[in-house]
Amino acid sequence: MKPDDSKFTTVPVGRLGIIVHPSCEALGKSIDSYIVNWRKHRDHDYIGDIVFKDYGRDSYLIEANCPRFGTGEAKGFIAESVRGVDLYIIADVLNYSLQYKVCGHMNHMSPDDIYADVKRLIGAASGKPSSITVILPFLYESRQHRRSARESMDCAFMLQELVNMGVDNVLTFDAHDPRVQNAIPLAGFDNIMPIYQFVKSLLRSTDDLQIDKDHMMVISPDEGAMQRTMYFSTVLEVDIGMFYKRRDYSVVVDGRNPIVAHEFLGDSVENKDVLIIDDMISSGESMLDVAKELKKRGAKRVFCISTFGMFTNGLASFDKAYADGTIYKVITTNCTYQNPDLFTREWYVSCDVSKYIALLIDNLNHNASISPTLDPHDRIKKRLAEYEKYHTIFEDDTTADS
Repeated sequence: MKPDDSKFTTVPVGRLGIIVHPSCEALGKSIDSYIVNWRKHRDHDYIGDIVFKDYGRDSYLIEANCPRFGTGEAKGFIAESVRGVDLYIIADVLNYSLQYKVCGHMNHMSPDDIYADVKRLIGAASGKPSSITVILPFLYESRQHRRSARESMDCAFMLQELVNMGVDNVLTFDAHDPRVQNAIPLAGFDNIMPIYQFVKSLLRSTDDLQIDKDHMMVISPDEGAMQRTMYFSTVLEVDIGMFYKRRDYSVVVDGRNPIVAHEFLGDSVENKDVLIIDDMISSGESMLDVAKELKKRGAKRVFCISTFGMFTNGLASFDKAYADGTIYKVITTNCTYQNPDLFTREWYVSCDVSKYIALLIDNLNHNASISPTLDPHDRIKKRLAEYEKYHTIFEDDTTADS
């Protein structure tokens, strides 16, 4: 997927600048590398014009950090001017690997700490950028998106807080409930679905898939995941099935009603490869329960596909499920921190979204529409045709013949 250079003859919103929080350093460097390469080779009549000054650079990353005092308090610091800059701040609130000292004791950074750093960096910009876009691949507090009792509305409050601080746009991936954007109806909010990236990772990881109704099925693990699952089933032209979680509402464990059973709705999965599609793998218990139920019903291979792979209870349960044949592959993105141990597992496939984010930033910097980028239907069809012919896919915008 390369940028359509015809879009980039328009005047940029401002000089592009990207602040990458340490929580997603590797992702940020990859995004920067893509944009640097594209703009280095981009050629149009206006490239030397004054409004395109500093358009092509060796890096668009702006040095910034949030140093801490001995008490654990912090401040935001930006090392260069951001006046007139079209500023993008990227942070992964789920990166638990970061540490800082409090009175000599080491603390792991929580989502609250990383979100507070985002606000500090916005504060350090002091309203000087021409526009500010915050990219939170995992939307902070998105699991607390609605009120069902006497509860806080954390995600809605967070979005309003960012807008009140001067943020123009918020970009996120696969929000738990995208309707939370109703909290900021007059501000930009884009919920990005990495479906094309998932399809690419799936096709590259397995060379013997038969993608038709007789050999494959897409499964929603619950009613909340139906929308994304329906899109998958439509572009792959296969059938869909759904589990719903029967819960014991008389008991609360760790703030939730425990799941009593998973009930299945759909056609037979016998001797079919099945794709379980969900927004996140937290502990993984629910995903593995669904996989076990599918294997009981005769499923051939189980692929677990999820935007966010957190694995909060470790990897042992997935190792066991792979060893006994319950699961075949687990595909998650690099939107959030990936435990290095994941890359030693035969069952794990990492789905890279850095090029996708880079493309979105490149478009937004020119105030160009991102709608074609967000709708991957035609590109997926192209990849499926390529896979049917070669049993694999190649690098973006290339074929085996070229």
